[in-house]
Amino acid sequence: MNRYPPYLRDGDPDAYHYGTLSYNRRCKCWEIHAEPCVTEMAKRLFPGCEGSGRGLARFTAHRRVVGDLNWLMLRYPLEVRESDRARWEEALEDAREFAVRREAARRAPESAEPPGEFRAELMDFQKKGLAFLLNNRRCLLADDMGLGKTVQALAFLCATKAYPALICAPPHLLTNWRREIDRFLGLDIRVHVLRGLTPHDLPEGEIYLTHYLLLRGWKEALPKMGFRTVIFDEMQELRHAGTEKYSAASLVSSAAENVVGLSGTPIYNHGGEIWNVINVLDFHFLGDWESFSREWCYGYGSNIVAKPDLLGDYLKREGLMLRRVKGDVLSELPPKRRLVIEIDSDDKVYRELMKGAFAPLMQYRAEENAARRAILADAISQVERQATGIAKAPYVCAFVRTLLEGGERVLLMAHHHAVMDTYKKELQGYRPRFITGRENESQKEASYTAFMEEKTNLLCLSLRAASGLNLQSATCVVFGELDWSPAVHSQAEDRAHRIGQKDSLLCYYLVSPHGSDRAMQDALGLKISQFVGLMGDAQPEPEEQLFAESQAREHILALVDRLLSEQAEA
Repeated sequence: MNRYPPYLRDGDPDAYHYGTLSYNRRCKCWEIHAEPCVTEMAKRLFPGCEGSGRGLARFTAHRRVVGDLNWLMLRYPLEVRESDRARWEEALEDAREFAVRREAARRAPESAEPPGEFRAELMDFQKKGLAFLLNNRRCLLADDMGLGKTVQALAFLCATKAYPALICAPPHLLTNWRREIDRFLGLDIRVHVLRGLTPHDLPEGEIYLTHYLLLRGWKEALPKMGFRTVIFDEMQELRHAGTEKYSAASLVSSAAENVVGLSGTPIYNHGGEIWNVINVLDFHFLGDWESFSREWCYGYGSNIVAKPDLLGDYLKREGLMLRRVKGDVLSELPPKRRLVIEIDSDDKVYRELMKGAFAPLMQYRAEENAARRAILADAISQVERQATGIAKAPYVCAFVRTLLEGGERVLLMAHHHAVMDTYKKELQGYRPRFITGRENESQKEASYTAFMEEKTNLLCLSLRAASGLNLQSATCVVFGELDWSPAVHSQAEDRAHRIGQKDSLLCYYLVSPHGSDRAMQDALGLKISQFVGLMGDAQPEPEEQLFAESQAREHILALVDRLLSEQAEA
């Protein structure tokens, strides 16, 4: 018994009882009916204790709270109702074991190495993140965008081997998760993607991927599937309670051993949203809504946290949340990083737009002049590039929204006006400004000024129309479309990576599995990576430029041959 803290020891069974303790199944709380001096003292001492009636006090049935309740009972003994005695003894034992684990976690090393089979080298702060996940098991990793939450979560899976695991993410990130699993855990890990709203039998595997829109259909099935680990990526998706999505997430979480939330922005509008997020991770850790709003907000019904810094400190101290911003680890980060992210695209849209290649393809077929054939081949290639950009544009916008909602200042790069038009429509709520080559000088200057004076956090730029601009207030550069020339990308990156840039600049290359992206990616030497691919400031060598041009020509000719072959077969 010595291993348990004093407030969790057994009381004197022969002591005078000040009242009774029973379990309220409707409210899922422990209920005290006792002398008013006891209940009123309980409500004054413990912020999570509530009850409006005389001689009544309620404690949330949470293992952290049970310790407070037992401590009160050591001073003011209560008689446990006979029908609830077994439940109380079980709750007390759970609280004791939890206290032992929490004390062990506080004494555990602050850094952990991933297993040898994990296929990445973690930075020092990521090793600390891995240790945090291993020590706490139900928690929120709230690192800033670009600090590698995905790689830390996968290192946790590799270290625990707590399979099967369910990973829930926004739709546009599922492809990237599949890619990162293959990269860091190896191809031996069996991965399956849940499809449709109707539950069905799943093949055996280690990791299952789904997205938030499907949770409601699998609400009853998922908790019965024996997931040992659940990872919620972009967990701010669960900041609103009362939806089928939220209910499903809560149920599957309650059935799992380990639950890891990932989000750089767990709070969007008001601090009270954190109650919903934490509730999925660890039900009623922050008490019920009434006690939370009374303890941490401006009273009953308020959803504005009065002292968010204190609440954040409390969550960190109790092992519920870890957050590092780039400024905390800036010394470990290179000044500029390339991250290549694979995103989805709409294949139906792509195939429809590729019909635009039919006319120049017919002309190419009939043309005998070599120079003219080259011009027509380039026209066909332009159709493919534009089709690629438009087909993936909604997914690019979804990715950019995540950055903007995380407080990043984004330069969004593209090539085609039709793609820019999609960005304008999809991202209009973020007051985007544009420099695309269609603007006059005064309009261009107005967009530049608006971004530099932080009247907007989103500036959309043509890949080849931003020369001469100094945009060092940006924290991210996102390439929604690619160019065949390495120099074009390097110059676009350097619009932001200049003297005066105080942050570590992230350069995201968003590539889709369809269309021209794969060939352009290979020509540019871009590797799919979560947190490698560090780059310096060196400009591309002339040989690199020539190689890219050669690759482009080979791709264009291969594209024409493929389209001709498909037409012949049709």
